[in-house]
Amino acid sequence: MKIICIGRNYSEHAKELGNAIPDQPVIFMKPDTAVLKGNDFYTPEFSNDVHYELEVVVKISKGGKYIQKETANKHYEEIGLGIDFTARDLQSDLKSKGLPWELAKGFDGSAVVSSFFKKENYNLESLNFSLLKNKEKVQNGNSKDMIFGIDDIIDFVSKYFTLRVGDLIFTGTPEGVGKVSENDVLEAYLEDEKILDIRIM
Repeated sequence: MKIICIGRNYSEHAKELGNAIPDQPVIFMKPDTAVLKGNDFYTPEFSNDVHYELEVVVKISKGGKYIQKETANKHYEEIGLGIDFTARDLQSDLKSKGLPWELAKGFDGSAVVSSFFKKENYNLESLNFSLLKNKEKVQNGNSKDMIFGIDDIIDFVSKYFTLRVGDLIFTGTPEGVGKVSENDVLEAYLEDEKILDIRIM
């Protein structure tokens, strides 16, 4: 199982981090060991500035290579939410040196993944999702604001990586990302249903 992540897929988030709006999907990956076990996230010792990034996650149900946008919807049946934890200080340092960001994105526990739900129960063209930190809403997203939609992403990614059953695609985060601190509680909502509850340790 591989975790494919899309960066800068919401224009306002790209702007808040001072990045240009991309003309094609920005791709990075996390190893399977990044998936958080349980509901407690332990801040890594190498960072003093870990940020949350809430995202819609797609689980691949049918593998393929060179998947066309028109048939991409046949390759996934379920969606969920995920939090892409990012060591922002480490990422900024790596970027300033022109180096890859994987150390800041792929560390153990950096990928929180909710349960998955049948996609036919949702309008994927206008899917609401939100994140509360200590009961205060900090991120409020809608899939209609994606620069590249789910089917576009599958089309693009599958040109480079063969997709396999069980692969996860993190589709990008809306604006409002921020730092977590010890004892923070993060709650993620898909439409009006809470499907994630994480404590920062």
